[in-house]
Amino acid sequence: MAIPFEDLFDADFLESLKHLKLVATRVPAGGRFAEQKSRDLGHGIEFRDYRPYSAGDDLRAVDWNIYRRLGRVFLRLFEEVEDLPLYLLPDVSRSAWLEQPPRVRAGLRACLALAAVSLGQHDTVGVFPFAEDLSVWVRPQSGKGRVMTYARRLAELEPGGATDLARSLRRLGGMRMRQGLCVIVSDFFDPAGIDAVVAALKQVRHRLLLVQLVKPGDREPALSGDLRLRDCETGAVEDVSVTPQVLESYRRAYDRFETTLTDFARRRGAGLVRLDVDAPVVPQLATLFETGHYSV
Repeated sequence: MAIPFEDLFDADFLESLKHLKLVATRVPAGGRFAEQKSRDLGHGIEFRDYRPYSAGDDLRAVDWNIYRRLGRVFLRLFEEVEDLPLYLLPDVSRSAWLEQPPRVRAGLRACLALAAVSLGQHDTVGVFPFAEDLSVWVRPQSGKGRVMTYARRLAELEPGGATDLARSLRRLGGMRMRQGLCVIVSDFFDPAGIDAVVAALKQVRHRLLLVQLVKPGDREPALSGDLRLRDCETGAVEDVSVTPQVLESYRRAYDRFETTLTDFARRRGAGLVRLDVDAPVVPQLATLFETGHYSV
């Protein structure tokens, strides 16, 4: 069942986003004018550098003052300003909908928050939910007035199947979209294991921001005794005797999971924020914006 619209979008929630601004120090070439600095150097308004004149260059960019002083021809280069494509990938696998509150609620609120910030500064935003595969839910578009459209579309999402992040990211890569910021909102629990998850993340050609949905009980589950555990996505059943030794072994496995994801983010230069799904979303996302903006 989809999350009720009013749980995802309200005026107070959007008002709390206004102090956040997503600022890219560089974005890929090929986009339209917006508020982000591009790798391209051209006829923008902010001076960046000089370079020697080459045959065919635009004479309007020549700095004639340098020519008069040095007798050499240099061009003035300015930063072009373009949009930053934002690709939101919320995890909608079956397990994300089970707990109370469900992890997917915090995940979709995080997606809406980031979409509102980007739309507010003329960037393009696309939504690509994934579970056993990835789908195109909202094609990349822009416009400050589209926030409600994104809220309605997010509210229409329903549970998917089992998690397959590798397959989903291969599908994303096959779309050949312009390079941008790819935000993956998930608990990153995958039947294939964290090593397979990291291997898949390494193949993503976009800049990455990982929003990990966590609960305090993830590392310290309140379990004991003889239990029959059922996988909420596959239905597989396992009988387990939960002893102190078993719990300690589980904690070691969980710590390795966390360390592996953190190490990947550090080596890749990706953002990583752990979002407690039981706490308000916006104050936690604010940790990304240390001085009012998040640089990617």
